[in-house]
Amino acid sequence: MSSTRTPESLVGQEYEVEVGPVAHGGHCVARTAEGRVLFVRHALPGERVVARVTEGDSDSRFLRADAVTVLYASKDRVEAPCPFAGPGRCGGCDWQHAKPGAQRRLKADVLTEQLSRLAGLTPEDVNWDGTVEPAPGDKVPAGEVPAWRTRVQYAVDEDGRAGLRRHRSHEVEPIDRCLIAAEGVSELGIEKRQWPQIAGIEAVAATGSGDRQVVLTPRPGGRLPIVELDRPVSVLRVAEGKGRNATRTIHRVHGRPFVRERADGRTWRVGAGGFWQVHPRAAELLVDAVMRGLTPRKGETALDLYCGVGLFAGALADRLGERGAVLGIESAKQAVEDARHNLADFDRVRIEHGKVDQVLPRTGITEADIVVLDPPRAGAGRDTVRTIASLTPRRVAYVACDPAALARDLAYFRDAGYKPRFLRAFDLFPMTHHFECVAILEPAAKGS
Repeated sequence: MSSTRTPESLVGQEYEVEVGPVAHGGHCVARTAEGRVLFVRHALPGERVVARVTEGDSDSRFLRADAVTVLYASKDRVEAPCPFAGPGRCGGCDWQHAKPGAQRRLKADVLTEQLSRLAGLTPEDVNWDGTVEPAPGDKVPAGEVPAWRTRVQYAVDEDGRAGLRRHRSHEVEPIDRCLIAAEGVSELGIEKRQWPQIAGIEAVAATGSGDRQVVLTPRPGGRLPIVELDRPVSVLRVAEGKGRNATRTIHRVHGRPFVRERADGRTWRVGAGGFWQVHPRAAELLVDAVMRGLTPRKGETALDLYCGVGLFAGALADRLGERGAVLGIESAKQAVEDARHNLADFDRVRIEHGKVDQVLPRTGITEADIVVLDPPRAGAGRDTVRTIASLTPRRVAYVACDPAALARDLAYFRDAGYKPRFLRAFDLFPMTHHFECVAILEPAAKGS
């Protein structure tokens, strides 16, 4: 008879390690004396720490760990401003313990590494100066936190207390305030009250309009409480359908079923659960970077892929003039309805509903002058990149929220005959490991 060996859990095991380089995902790489790889949170490159394992066993290729004691601190380390940050606590912020400038350098290191490893590209190859740019107003002294997050998703524990999820966990860390939440969110006072029978709360404070919204997800069989918050607010309720193919629907309880955002000189309707950048300066910054890179010309034809509520499509239509034309493609039904509403005054804008990889080949379009794509975190993928390249645009603007997906897709664009003209990176998620990039591509010269 053969027996199956059960791997030994290493959770709780502690190792004294030298911390190596930053890695994508909000942690740094270290190795134990035996050569085992650790992905360590709450550490910084060059430090010596005691790392306690949070995930992994004796058969794991790598272990996840938290730095629970700092034996030698980096000059970039600061005391975390948030009392809920740290090992085993709120998982929302990755870099509370790093100076703001150091956070941006870490993100630049991640982008450099991903470009090299996944696409064989250097910063010089993509004409990137190696910096991650802060948004205006976000340059704060060490120990301070910019309050930037206009959309916050709270979880609610069994006692009805609002909080945030711990890292890689469903456990809730109750909080009395989120330091990175925008003022419009904090003013609602969600953390001050109890939320019986509620599983989750999404709070939205729209930029420019003053609109506020909460979307409540009741527990199974739970009833909606009477909502009394510290500021006027629209209230919506998530209804989970029944059955294997059930869809998630959102119902208005009172107030508007949408918020109004302001960007690029226009007002944008964003329905409940719809995508909009969470940093109040993000939409303007990204539109400016994309338009500067694409240099739209009157009368051109443009594509806006993964167009959401139509932000880039509207910016393009405004600049292309009456003879220009824009086609947007978006998979989320509510976002399509919002985009059509937002762009109803442009006669030569069309918004199609469906997945880009399925709809774009069916449009019958054989060429486009300029293309902007803002795909989800997984990226666009090889087939979609090939389809875009087959339309022979003179320029492509790729807006990316994940450096790994961006690097992979840049390699696909290279194979399809396109090269980066330049790349910019923006720190639109301070205190976290996330950042945004805009890459402008153009046809590569033959033989290059």
